[in-house]
Amino acid sequence: MDFPRSSGILLHPTSLPGPWGIGDLGSAAYRFIDFLAAAGQRLWQVLPLGPTGYGDSPYQCFSAFAGNPLLVSLDELIAHGLLGQVEVEAAARAAGDLGVDHVDYGWVIGFKLGLLRASYERMRDGVAIGFADAFESFCAEQAGWLDDYALFMALKEQHGGASWSTWAPELRSRKAAALRKAQRDLAEPIMVQKYLQFLFFSQWAPLKAYANARDIKIIGDAPIFVAYDSADVWANPKLFYLDDEGGPTVVAGVPPDYFSATGQLWGNPLYRWDRMAKDGYVWWIARLRQTLAIVDILRLDHFRGFEAYWEVPAAETTAINGTWVKGPGAAIFARLREALGELPIIAEDLGLITPEVIALREQFGFPGMKVLQFAFGDDSSNAYLPHNYAPGYVVYSGTHDNNTTRGWFQDIGEEEREAARLYLGRDGSDIAWDLFRLALMSVADISVVPLQDILRLGSEARMNTPGRPDGNWGWRLRDDALSDGLAFGIRLLTAAYGRV
Repeated sequence: MDFPRSSGILLHPTSLPGPWGIGDLGSAAYRFIDFLAAAGQRLWQVLPLGPTGYGDSPYQCFSAFAGNPLLVSLDELIAHGLLGQVEVEAAARAAGDLGVDHVDYGWVIGFKLGLLRASYERMRDGVAIGFADAFESFCAEQAGWLDDYALFMALKEQHGGASWSTWAPELRSRKAAALRKAQRDLAEPIMVQKYLQFLFFSQWAPLKAYANARDIKIIGDAPIFVAYDSADVWANPKLFYLDDEGGPTVVAGVPPDYFSATGQLWGNPLYRWDRMAKDGYVWWIARLRQTLAIVDILRLDHFRGFEAYWEVPAAETTAINGTWVKGPGAAIFARLREALGELPIIAEDLGLITPEVIALREQFGFPGMKVLQFAFGDDSSNAYLPHNYAPGYVVYSGTHDNNTTRGWFQDIGEEEREAARLYLGRDGSDIAWDLFRLALMSVADISVVPLQDILRLGSEARMNTPGRPDGNWGWRLRDDALSDGLAFGIRLLTAAYGRV
């Protein structure tokens, strides 16, 4: 696709400010879109929007199709009469102190899900006129994924959150009689799960429309792999390398790299690409159709895995002892393009990239990624230095997996710092905006900078540290952090480099 010269900001909705412990799809999200428009930005990049599981990671979701109910705005439900203001405030007090600067996911889950269930009961009882009809239509339209997901989540709740691999064999292997019994026994919890999805999508759609009306496109994110403990794997076991008990035989990861000396053992089950090819990649078509209905552009995470992926035996404790295995290559993208039309995809092509990966990306015209924090550790031939770019890329100061630019600059060695100062012609005292400026002036079609760098924040605002099992994904924006003056300064700089 043609990606016009433009720029944007990376901010996951959980990081938005607000009174209820986690960012949501309410008024703060609309104000952030207004800020982007005032700042001359045309892109809002988010992380995957699915319901988070292990480690609260948006890259380990219970479904590749569902939305995260923790993003549902309680204030919107109050406005529709499905919750009461006093009721929500009382629930927050009963739950204890909530964080303003950081998401406490345990607190939020305990506080919020009970209120969402209470709103379901009022919808069911006809409190909000029109909601029941819209809910019924949503369930019918989304049944292809929603029925399996809602049953999966209801069963998971019944089992105290335990992985589906620990359920009774007849449920684990989806015996028809066991599923029918579960659908009868759990009819109400299943409807609650469907309702939570209805709330997410009914709040997301007008938010996206609001952004698009202001000439702002949303860049979404799709991990190549799905979580083992997900409705996707439970409902489609034949599409993954699983043993007779449903356990993974091989899992995904990456070899030792910039982020980790032992590699990254993600643990996701690997696809049976041979079986996917035989049915015309119908699962992938459905997945991308769903995702591209809620975002405008899609960052496809770990793109190199479509050419070849790192396969690790499931018994391993690190990713060191893996093997490169060929992926589906051009066949899957040809089929996706045939089914969905032109694909507005950004290829996350970081890491160990081979000529075959580059050829695959270029064959379909997907822009790749450049990260400025990777640019200063070598000589002038470093591929991440802007003078080596060509159009057809997206440049970032850093990603959600990197430290903030201020934190990065403090952590690197003096030789690398001096190389950055020399290249930039600056003393590094405002390094976050130095890289912001460098991204904007580059020939890359798109420039995206995390909001933490726009705000010149340090390591305390880092979103994720790869390989760390917990303590990630929690950073939140202060309610008073975005000002008219800041928007003006961003717009001035963005215009200077032809991105407004």
